[in-house]
Amino acid sequence: MFSRTVLSPCKRAPKASLLRGLATEASAAPAASEVAQVDAALSKKTARPNLHTGIILNRSPIITRTPTAFEKAYYTYQARIHRALHNPFPYDFYFKQGSPLESRFNIEERRRERKAFGAPFGMQTGETSEAEKLAEATMRDEEEAMPRIHEADINSDFKNLQRRGQRNLYLLLQKQENGMAVWRFPQGSVDRGELLHLAATRGLEVECGNNMDTWTVSRNPIGVFHPPSPASTGGTEKDVVFFYKAHIMAGQVRPNRTHTQDFAWLTKGEIKIRVDADYWLGIKDMLSDF
Repeated sequence: MFSRTVLSPCKRAPKASLLRGLATEASAAPAASEVAQVDAALSKKTARPNLHTGIILNRSPIITRTPTAFEKAYYTYQARIHRALHNPFPYDFYFKQGSPLESRFNIEERRRERKAFGAPFGMQTGETSEAEKLAEATMRDEEEAMPRIHEADINSDFKNLQRRGQRNLYLLLQKQENGMAVWRFPQGSVDRGELLHLAATRGLEVECGNNMDTWTVSRNPIGVFHPPSPASTGGTEKDVVFFYKAHIMAGQVRPNRTHTQDFAWLTKGEIKIRVDADYWLGIKDMLSDF
């Protein structure tokens, strides 16, 4: 005999299955409506952004930076300590007495002494020998240093790669955009199926010619810029510009006049003056401060 406790669940089974079926149908109704909404959203054609690539072409510094007043004082202090504590150089062991090499070494040593401690240290005592006079004349010809300010800096020649030798320079091109003359980095569109870094190299050659020896640092972009949509498109058409870093090794720009009106090699501060505010906010963190 079965007890009442065992048979009672069997009696309730049809009712429970019916309730579960109603619950499933009720929960399926909102799910079907959500699927319909998603399908409707996907059926609408979404506008894809227009892809562009740009090249930030850099000319690295060609001379060392001029030290600050603090750096000069620090290096002078270290030179004094070094000369005060170093052992005397046994020049009589390395140079023949009275030879031009010995005279040259003595002249250079006196100059170093005078530079480190000032007068009267390193001053000439006694008569000057013929060998020392000849060595001094030779050293005067050799120590003619080039000026740190180039002629291009004096003449404000922004196309010369020798200007601002202590700073990083970047190539900017002047173009026509929406009927206005604007300054931009070399930029071009991306063809269907084309790799971004190859499109960037191709765009640089199209706009600036093939008279430059350049090196693209990486296949990965260093930044992305979202220019504001033109008012004529109603904000529906969007552009995206991926920027790549490159260095110029030799040569010079020969701009394509159909795309470019002018070009200039500019520092970061000079770029800020020439470009508009939106473009500057998009690129300023990709440039070196020095």
